[in-house]
Amino acid sequence: MRAALIALAVVVFLGISFLVARWLYTDTVERGKVEDLLAAQLAGDGDTVVDQLDCPDARCEALARATTARVRGPGDLEIVRYDAPTSHALGSQTGQARVVWQADGRLPTVQCVLVRREGSALTGASVTLQRLSAPIGRESSCP
Repeated sequence: MRAALIALAVVVFLGISFLVARWLYTDTVERGKVEDLLAAQLAGDGDTVVDQLDCPDARCEALARATTARVRGPGDLEIVRYDAPTSHALGSQTGQARVVWQADGRLPTVQCVLVRREGSALTGASVTLQRLSAPIGRESSCP
């Protein structure tokens, strides 16, 4: 009887650990997608930026291309700060992530990325980037 209870406790612990790891991994996926998007933007690759966004219309694509042309430049991308209301979301959620980034020799740039999470740790979550803003003021918040 005691061995069965210990085995049950181990199985429950492993199950909960798996769900927590899966939940935290989605945060890593989200941040990685945003970092890839901004790196393509810094490189001046408007096609890749548009491909990484799930733009609903031509206006969104045009803004992404114009912003890419405006902020492209040399250097490696460094994320200084990443604030997302979707971080640690237990279920589906959409929100504006505020990203402060910089490249070699440049002042920090602040942009907003509309992030959509769907699913949950139990069913599996997916992350979609829907929109990228033009740079905003360094002290500004996302709309």
